Amino acid sequence: MSLHPAFAPVWPATAAPWPARQPLPHRAGLGLKPEHFDHVHARQPDVGFFEVHAENYLVDGGPLHHHLTRIRENYPLSMHGVGLSIGGEEPLDTVHLDALTQLVDRYQPALFSEHLAWSSHGGVFFNDLLPLPYNLPTLQRVCDHIDQVQSRLGRSLLIENPSTYVEFASSTWSEGDFLREVIHRSGCGLLLDVNNVYVSSINHGRDPQRSLCELPCHAASEVHLAGFAEDLDSAGDRLLIDTHGAPVAAAVWALYDTALAITGPLPTLIERDNDLPAFEVLRQEARLAERHLSTVASAAAHARPCPRTKTTRCATSQERVA
Repeated sequence: MSLHPAFAPVWPATAAPWPARQPLPHRAGLGLKPEHFDHVHARQPDVGFFEVHAENYLVDGGPLHHHLTRIRENYPLSMHGVGLSIGGEEPLDTVHLDALTQLVDRYQPALFSEHLAWSSHGGVFFNDLLPLPYNLPTLQRVCDHIDQVQSRLGRSLLIENPSTYVEFASSTWSEGDFLREVIHRSGCGLLLDVNNVYVSSINHGRDPQRSLCELPCHAASEVHLAGFAEDLDSAGDRLLIDTHGAPVAAAVWALYDTALAITGPLPTLIERDNDLPAFEVLRQEARLAERHLSTVASAAAHARPCPRTKTTRCATSQERVA
């Protein structure tokens, strides 16, 4: 359940103290779903960490907080926001941001992340994460919003590269260069969604390996893996849809290996939000991710820098001081 930001609660001042912030291990984690609460309580499965969508917990008490409180006592936690609309043209919703701040203070997750996207405008909230034009006005707006979020949370956030289906004629930056400049100006980090890299690359007719190497992978602190659905667009071309409703595809696993060769081992989340299987099915997928992590950890002691490509564009001096 997601709560409209206008109904965000104020947490009781008497709330119990929470464990100190723990870093995420360089292991695989799972998205925590209510369907799996009982299994986690009963079995205490060997999972590196859990991640929750923050907006599902903007409620005052109730069973969701009861279960998350118990699970947080035994596992590192990451929080993933889906409603800040960091790329939106309007000011951030301060009621929403205040509620997120109280939630983060309450559970002390190791990481908090959001999307390079927008999802609200004119008081209307859309059920999607929508793309941005990559240009200087957008860059300045996104950086201002990230600064506001980081100041309010008292910590750095991770910004996730999006899955996209359309591009803007007004874009003057590649996605990789835009993200690199956002990170340079704001001091935030990258949540590297490997599935999104693959989906966007196929949809726009690009080489996924090259797209990955244009991203600021050096700034990544967490990786997301997920499944996609496949369709055809109006021209009959292949169209991938980021559904989080299927196992991770073989091509995404291969791209994940490339990412790990660049970044070194990183906490890796298996995302599954639709057509949810039994917990042990997801746990097996997490174990597969850990085998990939172990392979790259034993292959090299240090990550290698991401190679630059001819299409990678640096900010001009005028843009850097803007």
